[in-house]
Amino acid sequence: MSAPEWLHHAFGFEERTRVLDGGRLSHGEMETGHGIVMLATPSPDYEGPRRHREHCESARAWSTVPWVVDGVLVYVDDVDAHHRRAVLAGATILTPPEAGEPGRRYRAEDPEGHRRMFLEHRR
Repeated sequence: MSAPEWLHHAFGFEERTRVLDGGRLSHGEMETGHGIVMLATPSPDYEGPRRHREHCESARAWSTVPWVVDGVLVYVDDVDAHHRRAVLAGATILTPPEAGEPGRRYRAEDPEGHRRMFLEHRR
């Protein structure tokens, strides 16, 4: 499954733009609420967070905590429903839905190790 397909399946991101160059994704955009996540096929020497922490002690150390140290904050309407969707898609759940400031949230990691925090809109 491609990254855009996985992000849609797990987190509900909607594909907005896909630009291919020789069959490779050179630029992609996915909508999430009022935000945009940009994607592209990396160069051969790129290391995602999961691969990088295999040989970098600092990256391995900060990845042992459930927080989103450098990731994306995404607002959602229903944290519990969103969490269920992510679980069914195989996302790595770092923290289950929980109450706290600034609101009800959970944290998850994608297959490459990129982390996101999903925060419920306050009503």
